[in-house]
Amino acid sequence: MAESVQAQFKLDPVDNGLMLHLIGSWSYSADIPDATTLLPHINSFQANSVSFNTEQLYTWDTGLMTFLIDLIDTCEKNNIRVDKSNLPDGAKRLLNLAYAVPERKGARRRILGQPVLAMIGNVTIEMHRTWNEMLIFISDLCRAVYNLILGRARMRASDLFYQIEAAGPSALMIVTLISTLVGMILAFVGAVQLRLFGAEIFIANLVGLGMAREMGAIMTAIIMAGRSGSAYAAQLGTMQVNEEIDALKTMGISPIEFLVLPRLLALCITMPLLCIYSIFMGILGGAIVSAGLFELSFYQYYQQIQDFVPLKHFIIGIIKAAIFGVLVSTAGCFRGLQCGRSASAVGFAATSAVVTSLVLIIVADAVITVICQVLGV
Repeated sequence: MAESVQAQFKLDPVDNGLMLHLIGSWSYSADIPDATTLLPHINSFQANSVSFNTEQLYTWDTGLMTFLIDLIDTCEKNNIRVDKSNLPDGAKRLLNLAYAVPERKGARRRILGQPVLAMIGNVTIEMHRTWNEMLIFISDLCRAVYNLILGRARMRASDLFYQIEAAGPSALMIVTLISTLVGMILAFVGAVQLRLFGAEIFIANLVGLGMAREMGAIMTAIIMAGRSGSAYAAQLGTMQVNEEIDALKTMGISPIEFLVLPRLLALCITMPLLCIYSIFMGILGGAIVSAGLFELSFYQYYQQIQDFVPLKHFIIGIIKAAIFGVLVSTAGCFRGLQCGRSASAVGFAATSAVVTSLVLIIVADAVITVICQVLGV
């Protein structure tokens, strides 16, 4: 029971000094008093020395040592002598060890805010390095595609089929769920305004045009960026950590042809197909909402889309999906090959791949939309 007594102290004046009574259990997990709070009491007694009484000290560990070191440093700054003779033998040995070598000035780490110009410089240097690496990667990728056209690329067909299966059929469930919900949301959003004018029939126009031209390709690309793009970065990053990439280079095999090309072709093939499926599921989701809440039959819904959403909008969406597939696979593989040699670098590469893919998707979609507007498509 004595060991459960809370750590506390008591000061008594003795012969031009103070006697500090240490009472209770002074362990690191306990509530240790702050040594700096003793200074006002010491000054109030005008004492020039401090000694210790440990008769009521039951247990102690590093918590007591931290308190003693802070107290000794505080007293030395105020020219107050500290008598350590009555401390436990173990504490005295640890104090002698702690003060055996004086602390070198400037040894403590100082956390300072980085100047603004230094931050700008570091960001600029990193962007320049990344830009150079990206240009080298794109040039190597173009050379690999050229070798593939000539039939000289060192790429296994089995790897391509495996990547197609991983990127295509395995993603159908998540594409089904997301696309159907997006189609239902578009129908709900459009119906809020259209029903004010009794024009619920035009829900089909909104959902069909939105899914065919924009949402089908974008939602599929976002899903694949979070699913396949991050996976590519993690796979290639882990191979970089395990020095498998270096082994391929040593054997004279291009990592771009052997690893990147199958993933690039897999997304180029599967993204348009997934986009078509996404468009269909989005339109189906809108049809469910229209038929269930607004008394618009499935036939009317289908006929409205057929009459007012021409085929060119579907073609534009499929072309966008193919371009997004190139961007997602390129970003994921680039970040994977750029990965460092640690486990944390693999996680950073996967995160960076997703962020880069999303930025490229939005920028590319904006550019394609502007081009289509200029061309009047």
